[in-house]
Amino acid sequence: MWSEVFSLGFLVSLLAGTIRLATPILMPALGQIYTQRAGILNLGVEGTMLMAAVCGFSVTAATGSLWFGFAVGVLTGALYSVLMAWLSVSLRVNQVIAGIGMNILATGLAAYIYRLIFGIRTLPAKIVPFQSLDFFGLAKIPYVGTVLFNHNILVYIAFALVPITWFILEKTTFGLKIKAVGEHPRAADSKGISVSGIRYAAVIIGGAYAGAGGVFMTIAYLNMFTESVIGGFGYIAVSVVIFARFTPGRAMWGALLFGFASALQVRLQALGSGIPSQLLLMLPYILTVVALIFASKKAEFPSAYTIPYSRMER
Repeated sequence: MWSEVFSLGFLVSLLAGTIRLATPILMPALGQIYTQRAGILNLGVEGTMLMAAVCGFSVTAATGSLWFGFAVGVLTGALYSVLMAWLSVSLRVNQVIAGIGMNILATGLAAYIYRLIFGIRTLPAKIVPFQSLDFFGLAKIPYVGTVLFNHNILVYIAFALVPITWFILEKTTFGLKIKAVGEHPRAADSKGISVSGIRYAAVIIGGAYAGAGGVFMTIAYLNMFTESVIGGFGYIAVSVVIFARFTPGRAMWGALLFGFASALQVRLQALGSGIPSQLLLMLPYILTVVALIFASKKAEFPSAYTIPYSRMER
C-alpha cells in the first residue's frame, strides 16, 4: 500500500484533488475577507453554504440547468446573509451567537427543504454535474494536464476570483470604504460613509461567495445533496481568512493547504491505509486548529473587529 502512496500516479491524483477540494474553501474565504475587513465576524458561513447547496441543487434537478442552479445558489447565499447583517449590524447582537444560530437554523431548514421537494428516499437524488474542461487538449498533457487542466469551470472561476477580489479591495473606492469601516467606523461616518450600508454590503457579498462554494459541492463535485455535504468547510473558510491575514493571495494558499489535507485523507481511505478512518477524517480539522494557533498570534485584526457601531454611542 505504501508503495502506491509514494507513486507518481498517487501524487498526481492527490494534487488534482487538492485543487478541487480547495475550491469550496477558497470561494467562501474570499467572501469573508470582505466581511471581516468591514469588522463583522460571520460564523454562519457553514449554514449559508448549506442553504445554497440545497437550493441550487433543487433548482438544477427541477430545470436541468446547471448555470441556473449555480445562480440560485449564489443568490440564496446572499439572501441568507441578509439575516446575519440584520442581526449583527442593525440589532447589534453578539456576532458569534448570531452565526452559530444561523448554522443551527440552516441545518434544520435545508433538511426540510430537501425532504419537501424530494421526499424521503432510499437513495439520494442525483444530477449530472459540471464536466471537466479539456482546454484545447491541454488536459492530455501527461501529469501536468491532469493536475491543472482537468477541472470544471467553477474551479477556474474560484481561482480567477483571487485577483478580482484583491483589485476590488485594494484599488477601488468601495474597497477603501470597507477597510475604513473596519478600522475606524466613527471616522468613516464623519466623512459621510454609511457604516451600516457598507457593512450590509460586505456581509451580503461574503454570503454570495459562500453560496458559490456551497452550490459547488452539490452541482460540481458530489452531484447530490446530503445534510453533511458541507462537512465543516464553512468553518475552515473562516479560519483561512485569519490564517491569510485578510489577504486574497494568502487565502488561496491557505485554501490549497486545507484542500491538500482533505484530499490526502480521502485518498488514504480509498487505498485502505490501515489508519483508523476517524483519525483521517480529523486531519483537515487538526490542521485548522494548528494553523489558527500559530497564525492568530501574527494576524492584525481590524480595529473595530466584531464591535457593533452606533452613532449614539461615544
